[in-house]
Amino acid sequence: MSFRLAAYAICIEDGQMLLVRHAPAEGWSNWTLPGGRVEHAEDPFDAVVREFTEETGCEAVAERLLGVDSRVIPAAEARLGCEHQNVGIFYRVRITGGRLRPEPNGETTEPVWTPIPDVTRLRRSSLVDIGLALAQTAPATGHVPAVRVGGLIQH
Repeated sequence: MSFRLAAYAICIEDGQMLLVRHAPAEGWSNWTLPGGRVEHAEDPFDAVVREFTEETGCEAVAERLLGVDSRVIPAAEARLGCEHQNVGIFYRVRITGGRLRPEPNGETTEPVWTPIPDVTRLRRSSLVDIGLALAQTAPATGHVPAVRVGGLIQH
């Protein structure tokens, strides 16, 4: 089984959510949340701000922990062909400076403000749905009902 600990940013302003396009060299592109892997010995709180800045060009502060999501993707659906567990830590962030731009030399491009009603029509990672559910419901437990994972949500 592979394992990944990641921190994701939920940035919502004026009814819009900031998304980035994930465009790996070897696959289909899709919309996702700014964020990514927590490095060895890195605090997830610091990781979400670092990843947000790397992927969007904007500086931000993490205002609130929204929740933690742990999902196991069966081997048959996982990219690498082996069972994979992703533990995602979701934070609400607020932009404090900078200017939107694509990630230099990275896999994320096109940071875009997207009206929340339009998000459900996008080809997107399930992370977007988990983050949006956490932001909209702010559950006391920091946990939302299961969201299908293992592939892209396509509409």
